[in-house]
Amino acid sequence: MAVEVGQVAPEFTLRSHQGVEVSLSDYRGRNVVLVFFPLAWTPV
Repeated sequence: MAVEVGQVAPEFTLRSHQGVEVSLSDYRGRNVVLVFFPLAWTPV
């Protein structure tokens, strides 16, 4: 599913780098930046 610029992002839940589940709705009304990194900071 593609999200266009200006659209509201769909609800999702991910695990943080600390293993805690975090949902987008936990940050409603705040700016959110997602950063994806490889396991153990290894090169891709």
